[in-house]
Amino acid sequence: MSDEKIVVQPAQSEAEHAGRPFGYLDPESETAMICEQDPADREKISSELKKMGFVVVEPASFKEALKHMRFHIFDVIFVDENFDTGISQINNVLKYLEGLSMTVRRQTFTVLISAALDTLDNMMTYNKSVNLIINKKEIDGAGEILKRALTEHNAFYHVYKESLRKHGKG
Repeated sequence: MSDEKIVVQPAQSEAEHAGRPFGYLDPESETAMICEQDPADREKISSELKKMGFVVVEPASFKEALKHMRFHIFDVIFVDENFDTGISQINNVLKYLEGLSMTVRRQTFTVLISAALDTLDNMMTYNKSVNLIINKKEIDGAGEILKRALTEHNAFYHVYKESLRKHGKG
């Protein structure tokens, strides 16, 4: 028998993987990404999502968000309407999400954070190609609003998602 010892390396923590494009996100966990530059609002949303059991990623820029989205399909994405817009005033996160195939897009619940639009405005939700709008004034209630909206969303798309799973596409 060999005298060599097997050294077991401790698993890297989630924080050590956070900035990597191939960073570890447990495929069995529900995941969320928060694209919000206001630290107070980001913390409120993050806290609520963590209470709900989500693994949360908080990119600082569009490029960082894109790295995460290219290698992982998030269950929930919060996007502030002005996140990393710069001079062009184009929200590149929303633009990227609009370009995804419907099969991929239907797996992500997108929440637009807006200072101008009303919370739960269904017409503007459709117009902006998102699943939910939350006004910045109501960010403190984001957790409860999201729970209600996710319940309705999951009930509505249950048959569609089951069909995708049966055909190996979901």
